[in-house]
Amino acid sequence: MTAQFGGPEMLQLAEVPDPVPGPGEVLLEVAAAGVNRADLLQRQGFYPPPAGTSDVIGLEVSGYVTGEPVCALLAGGGYAERVAVPRGQVMPLPAGVDLLTAGGIPEVACTVYSNLAMTAGLAPGERLLIHGGGSGIGTFAIQWARAIGAAVAVTAGSQEKLDRCAELGAQTLINYREQDFVDAGPFDVILDVVGAKYLDANVRALADGGRLVVIGLQGGVKAELNLGTLLAKRGAVMATSLRTRSIEQKAAICAAVVEHVWPLYADGSIRPVIDRVLPLAQAGDAHRLLAESGHFGKVVLEV
Repeated sequence: MTAQFGGPEMLQLAEVPDPVPGPGEVLLEVAAAGVNRADLLQRQGFYPPPAGTSDVIGLEVSGYVTGEPVCALLAGGGYAERVAVPRGQVMPLPAGVDLLTAGGIPEVACTVYSNLAMTAGLAPGERLLIHGGGSGIGTFAIQWARAIGAAVAVTAGSQEKLDRCAELGAQTLINYREQDFVDAGPFDVILDVVGAKYLDANVRALADGGRLVVIGLQGGVKAELNLGTLLAKRGAVMATSLRTRSIEQKAAICAAVVEHVWPLYADGSIRPVIDRVLPLAQAGDAHRLLAESGHFGKVVLEV
């Protein structure tokens, strides 16, 4: 699937040459591709793929490599029948997860684990605030954090989404349209997809020694930071991007996810939350759904 920059209507199916795997890469026959907010930004021309990466949208897939069912983390190219993937970013399916569902797991699992475990060092007994608890990232992060023994608070824009977050294990439920999440603090770790709009409030909501991890910029890129508040809390603000990390770093993250996260699917601590599966030809509809926040969990495209 290729796209000219613009609205969801610009997404269109097209025939393009098959990708040719380079050194250290394998060819993956795609069964399903997860849809992420980063895909919407790329469609609009705001999030170009790294140099040398396919300009086809798509950051995660499931499918087959030499007949074996797998899933994979990508830098791009997922909305297609075939994609070339660095071998270290190909993972076995989690136990008990079917092939289509697995298309919506690699990006959220790698994003959450790399940020909450490897970067922020979330520990048992600490309090975590997740902005956008009903998103794919949010629904996974709630379950993973509860599985390791952390306390979880979430923000969401409707009572229905908050109730469903509670079913996944969230303990503190905050409707951001009606409540100030700072009042529900302090939090040891905050996972933020909003960015500039929430920066000041996020810092004020941190506990002593708290860590704010920014992984999205839905609320803008520039904001004023009160360093005095951050200093008084001995806090830290970290911002990360998974897509732009090196192949070696991504391989290390994928290996850690297979070792530490996949067993949580096997024992039932984490279950996939899929809002719906749409055919690849309806990728535009999937993008509209995410833009309107009309989903809970992941949206997956069947190829």
